[in-house]
Order: sequence, then C-alpha cells, then structure tokens
Amino acid sequence: MRILLVEDDARVAGAMASALSRRGYDVERAATAAAALAAAPCDLVLLDLTLPDGDGVEVCRALRQRSAQLGIIAVTARGEERDRVLGLRMGADDYVVKPFSMAELEARIVAVLRRVRAGAPRPEIVEVGPIWIDVAARLVTVHGQPVTLTRKEFDILVSVARQPGSVVPHERIVLDVWPTTGAARHTVEVHVGSLRGKLGDPDLVQTVRGIGYRLRAE
Repeated sequence: MRILLVEDDARVAGAMASALSRRGYDVERAATAAAALAAAPCDLVLLDLTLPDGDGVEVCRALRQRSAQLGIIAVTARGEERDRVLGLRMGADDYVVKPFSMAELEARIVAVLRRVRAGAPRPEIVEVGPIWIDVAARLVTVHGQPVTLTRKEFDILVSVARQPGSVVPHERIVLDVWPTTGAARHTVEVHVGSLRGKLGDPDLVQTVRGIGYRLRAE
C-alpha cells in the first residue's frame, strides 16, 4: 500500500516515514505543495495543511478533484473546529491534529483505506450487528424489531453505520447530517443520546471522547 507523506518538517517527516515503513507501507515524501501535486499516484495521502509554497487545503481540493477514490488524511497542527470542517469540506476523509500517536494515525489509515477499497457506491442496505438499515426507504430494525427514528437520528445512524467499528469524527457527522447549516457539538450529543435510547442498547453507539462516535460492530 503506497502512501504519499506531505510534510515540510524534515524531522517530523523522517520519523513518520520510518514508522510507516516499519508497518509495511511504501512511503514517498513530498515537502511542498508543488511536489505533492507532481507525485506519482498512490493509495493514500497524509497531508500537512501548512506548506511553504501553498495552502494544504487547496492541495487537498486539487487531489480530490483528480480522484474520488484517493484516501486523504489531513495531518496538521490546525486544531480549531473551523479548520477541521474546512479540510473535510475540501475532500479530506479524516483529520488528525498534532501531536498524535502512531497507533492513532495507523488506525485512521486503516479505516480510510477500508472505505476506499469498498469503492464509491454506498450500499442501500446496511447491516451492523443487530442493526439493519434500508437507507433508501429510511427503515431501521434492531434484532428484527422496527425502530422509529427522527430524520436527524436516522442520518446520524447511517453516518456511523457506514464505517462500523471505526471512529467517525464529530465534524464528519455534522457534514453528513447538517451539510448546509452546521450544528454545535451539544446538538449532536443530544441527538445521539436520543438515538441510543431508541436503539435499546446505549453501548451500540459509543462515544470516543474528543473525537466522535463509533458504532459497535459486534
């Protein structure tokens, strides 16, 4: 699996490249926006958003326009919510804020690559553990019993169900469920709390503090 690492700090890039290589990834490094856009095709890009010759967000947009199937993870010190939302809107699949552990980064790489390998078409029938979802008909059953959800509860469930077992960032859920208006973190928490109650098992939708939510896949 080939990864393009776009990072202008040579020390950070060297450490990340070595760690990823030890984990079996083929890593190419790029220190500038120009080098990133000129690099050979790859499976996933780890993209610093602060580059010496351009804005990483624009690089993200350009890479996404080239390929809908390319995995892109923004890796940056920009931790403000507005920056994370902007990166996701420009086409990033995920967002990791420095400092981070390699264990967290690898988990996110695996999750993004899993989604990329699954292909662009999203399934209309989603089954995760006891949950069965007909996306087109907006129907949900748990252990075979129908569950009535509000529109927002249903959309949140679909957002996390399409990535079972993986952490879905709060910002990704907001973009999936409130694409035009946005929503405060508290608003998402309230809807998730209501969703848990209706699913009948509070542990089906798990909170990953400071990041987002995970749908239990077992």
